[in-house]
Amino acid sequence: MNKIRLQILGLSSSQSQSDSFALILEEEEGNRRLPIIIGRFEAQAIAIEIEKVTSTRPMTHDLFKSLATQFQFKLNEVVISDLREGIFYAEMIYIDEREGKKIIVDARPSDAIAIGLRFDAPIFTTDTIMREAGITTTNTSEEEALEQEEPTEPKKTKKKAISLEAMSIVELEAEMEKAVSDEDYEKAAKIRDEMNRRN
Repeated sequence: MNKIRLQILGLSSSQSQSDSFALILEEEEGNRRLPIIIGRFEAQAIAIEIEKVTSTRPMTHDLFKSLATQFQFKLNEVVISDLREGIFYAEMIYIDEREGKKIIVDARPSDAIAIGLRFDAPIFTTDTIMREAGITTTNTSEEEALEQEEPTEPKKTKKKAISLEAMSIVELEAEMEKAVSDEDYEKAAKIRDEMNRRN
């Protein structure tokens, strides 16, 4: 399995789903990003650890880390291992330090990453998942970005929004480019899922 190391780029609130966030992961050596929609509680657990905020009482993910540490289980790595029907799956790979055995625990990516951050464990995914669900970013200069935003003719009327299902592949690709340049990763993820559904 060809693994790709990821880093957390950021969290943004979901515009279409209340209490949801887009967790943006980026490959360390490359220009692809992997957006994953997660719940509010998991987003909070990830944000607290990134910001190194100390809570007065341990959160669930802190408790899980304490328990694993007490039993001498060390989280070695987090792997976003599968993508089925638009749902990501992850594995937490532990080392039992007493017996030297490797233990694999299935988890949601949001929980695995929240716990992984507490262990300073690296996050990986596969090349297959990045090819299937990754969004490639382009390095556009500020000047080019401004040129693209300048209207060539005055706007007359707002176009009626067309559903993703009604768009052609060419239109979807254009919408994907726009969503990525606007850093609207939630929309980009939806377009990606629609394109994958047609393949």
